[in-house]
Amino acid sequence: MSITLPAWRTSAGLLLGSLLLAGCNTPKPLYQWESYQPQVYQYFNGQSKEEQAIALERDLEKIKAKNGAVPPGYHAQLGLLYSELGRDDQMVQQFNTEKALFPESAAYMDFLLSNAGQGAKR
Repeated sequence: MSITLPAWRTSAGLLLGSLLLAGCNTPKPLYQWESYQPQVYQYFNGQSKEEQAIALERDLEKIKAKNGAVPPGYHAQLGLLYSELGRDDQMVQQFNTEKALFPESAAYMDFLLSNAGQGAKR
């Protein structure tokens, strides 16, 4: 049983087309960023801390609703905002959440928590 040249070309063309289409598939992003990056920019640009916290909280709800993954630093940024707004209990919660999700951030989160404790004593 031999394959004729036109049949072989058709099979090869279909295989090549399938491979090309499979290569066009866009990978799913690892994290859902929402407006996190613009909010970090606004943090350094002087936007109201309250507005930034509200925006990050809103985006966090969107991410949770989509069962998405929160990007690294998201909870830390929200914790910093809570710290500046005097919401220390929420700050501690966000820093601990960041540590749990991203263990490599533990040293920095512990540093921020220890400095927050010293700031409260002053």
